[in-house]
Amino acid sequence: MVLDVYKDWLGIPEGLRPPDHYQLLRLVLFEDNPEKIRKNYKKLNITVRKYATGKYSNESQQLLNELAKAMLCLTDVEQKREYDVTQGRTIDDRDATTGHRPLTSYLQEQGLLTSDQIREAKAHAERSGLSVRDALVQMKLVEPDVAARALALELGRPFVDLVDMLPDAAVLDKLPRAVVRRHTCLPLFADHGGLLVACSDEPDPELEDEIRLRFNMPIRPVLATPIAINQGIAKYYSAVLRQEAEESVTTEKKTTTRIARPKSVPSDDEKQQRRQLGMLVMCFSFIGFSMLDTFFLYGFYKKLHLPESLPYSGIFIGGPLAVFVYWTQVKEQ
Repeated sequence: MVLDVYKDWLGIPEGLRPPDHYQLLRLVLFEDNPEKIRKNYKKLNITVRKYATGKYSNESQQLLNELAKAMLCLTDVEQKREYDVTQGRTIDDRDATTGHRPLTSYLQEQGLLTSDQIREAKAHAERSGLSVRDALVQMKLVEPDVAARALALELGRPFVDLVDMLPDAAVLDKLPRAVVRRHTCLPLFADHGGLLVACSDEPDPELEDEIRLRFNMPIRPVLATPIAINQGIAKYYSAVLRQEAEESVTTEKKTTTRIARPKSVPSDDEKQQRRQLGMLVMCFSFIGFSMLDTFFLYGFYKKLHLPESLPYSGIFIGGPLAVFVYWTQVKEQ
């Protein structure tokens, strides 16, 4: 019996295969509520992941990708608009001319902000140089993910929960960690001729140029919370860090002109010779300075009215020197 993942796993009746995005996500045709779309996607994602470690792992991964692409299409204002036209929907063009409302308007509509709170947040953002989104989060008026979802509506971009996303390793290898940290973004995978990149805000022209040069395709930005992006960078770039470190070490070895030589270990005979030499130096250091007192410094000590029987040089110079030689040359061997 041939497996029909759409029917057997998702409960989609027999018919068009593959099903359209609305059927795939078990939505009514032309559903416009992004929260409803994301909610259905999350449920189906959990269902399909149950088969990820069995004999149907390939089918599971393929279906997970289809679900993700359908969700991203239906939560992207412009892409959903184009897709709905292909499905027979008549679009009111007047909506495109009004533009998108600010994120505070969406939050106020949901009952999460009052007019006074919006004014306070905007004033705080202006004083501190923050965006309104970051000001709302810093003032703890809304949670980070709620603010990010509202910003996605304002920009007309889809919002993604990076917990449900699995970045393509080949894509990660092409975009250095320094670049993603500088722009607070995380590359995900190629889709519809563009590179899907999770961003904390609308990408700047520098990032767009970087993506185009490295991947020969335009960027397709989606919104995610800054903390989720930073966690994703730490998680998915850990394997890449080792490769970058190895490449750095290889480059340093090629550019350096000095070659480090391994430290040689002395043989037993060499240790014995050093020990004997150290003993001779110890004896000479004490006896030699004592003879210096006897034959050369005797008169000097006599003028100073010092006891003539003590070898001062031998005690204060030869003695410490003998101890130093013992610790460094005799005992160490």
